[in-house]
Amino acid sequence: MVHAQAATTSPGEPWLNIAIFAAFVAVTMVIVFRASRNNKTAADYYAAGRSFTGGQNGSAIAGDYLSAASFLGIVGAIAMTGYDGFLYSIGFLVAWLVALLLVAELLRNTGKFTMADVLSFRLKQRPVRIAAATTTLVVCFFYLLAQMAGAGGLVSLLLGVGDQLGQAVVITVVGALMILYVLIGGMKGTTWVQIIKAVLLIAGAGVMTVWVLALNGFDFSALLDKAVEVAGNPAILDPGLKYGVSDVSKIDFFSLGLALVLGTAALPHVLMRFYTVPTAKEARKSVVWAIWLIGIFYVFTLVLGYGAAALVGPAVIAAAPGGPNSAAPLLAFSLGGPLLLGLISAIAFATILAVVAGLTITAAASFAHDIYASVVKKGKPEPGAEVKVARRTVVVIGIVAIIGGIGANGQNVAFLVALAFAVAASANLPTIVYSLFWKRFTTKGALWSMYGGLAAAIVLIVFSPVVSGSETSMLKTDAIDFAWFPLSNPGIISIPLAFLLGWIVSLLDKTREDPVKQSEMEVRSLTGVGAEKAVTH
Repeated sequence: MVHAQAATTSPGEPWLNIAIFAAFVAVTMVIVFRASRNNKTAADYYAAGRSFTGGQNGSAIAGDYLSAASFLGIVGAIAMTGYDGFLYSIGFLVAWLVALLLVAELLRNTGKFTMADVLSFRLKQRPVRIAAATTTLVVCFFYLLAQMAGAGGLVSLLLGVGDQLGQAVVITVVGALMILYVLIGGMKGTTWVQIIKAVLLIAGAGVMTVWVLALNGFDFSALLDKAVEVAGNPAILDPGLKYGVSDVSKIDFFSLGLALVLGTAALPHVLMRFYTVPTAKEARKSVVWAIWLIGIFYVFTLVLGYGAAALVGPAVIAAAPGGPNSAAPLLAFSLGGPLLLGLISAIAFATILAVVAGLTITAAASFAHDIYASVVKKGKPEPGAEVKVARRTVVVIGIVAIIGGIGANGQNVAFLVALAFAVAASANLPTIVYSLFWKRFTTKGALWSMYGGLAAAIVLIVFSPVVSGSETSMLKTDAIDFAWFPLSNPGIISIPLAFLLGWIVSLLDKTREDPVKQSEMEVRSLTGVGAEKAVTH
């Protein structure tokens, strides 16, 4: 079992950890440089020239989706709260059925680079593109907060950096590396980093899972018994340890589940991955590949979470510099010492870099393509100007993410990502569904749904225990308490409200959208005729 001193000092050898980190960064940077050679057009930079197969893109989607929340956050949540922590894994996985059945193929057929291409197909271009770009940037910002917080906790644990200033420096370095990846590699470089990272993450988690089971005679029940013994709390095997304490916490759990299941189909950086394949058929195949890879990984998290509870102990995990986010690295240290710790932590670090790179290029593409090229330049930007604007936007987004990550440092990253899912499901999903499936949907309905859902989600988060009023709030000062919304996740209010606003405003709107465009969108979304490099099948 890990000694208690691991909680306050760096486990393993800091220089070994740094060497493994540096080796990974060097290898991936070489790959990114090689991939960047063909980045000549906007399609190359945003969509990798639509050159990836379904299997490759599915692996990249898994790499993009299995973020710091999936590895660090969920393992920590299971180690600390048992059954209730595993519900994150279930929610994140089930969500892919919504993405597969509702949006993957239709979105690939209808759009070009971004979500706004789909939403503005039969609605008024200018207002809808501005709204879609706004929601994309906000969702990416919330998601980036989680990744940066994970980076701060992970590296501070490995290097023994316990003070706020040191962790701020760590987050700044991660942000700078992220900016470099995206500036150089574009979507193609980012995709290859995500593929490599997905393989490493699933392999690393698989090795640790087999190791933990081997220590318990491949008897999962014995592992659970040991976890209960070390934690001193049989409740970690039962539902309700975190979300069954009161009626409010039960409603909070339902809100969380709603956000997780509906959020994936509205995450801009996941939706943008469907444009990197040549056909809608490959887009479908991408999602099937992703579901298998992600599902296998989430089975591993169950063993790793209870393994951390049994071999490390919740008390040691809670006292570590990264808090619950330190559970997986501390488990690696207890299994294989400094070397395994360095390897697993490098994989976790790669996870963060790959995901933030994907988020950043999505946000940059949304601003450059939807705002600059389509609104400011009215669809006629100078040759090469759009990609230049995208690269400048990358730098700005990187700086904002660094500042936000420093503020969110110390929060459980799975919990932070759940907020991003809630914002995405509130701001984007109703408009995507209505645009694809409802002929009466209007531009005003889209704007009310997007801005209303976005505003409701953000306001409820700001005035919830997430920001102030509890021990785990971002503002930990007792004197600051402006939380009047009792739930930690706003999904149960903001998601139905966004659907309702889009429906009511569209019915009341006297104007009607172009019926020819509506028919064209329906045919294209279902058949692929006229889509970007698509084929009928």
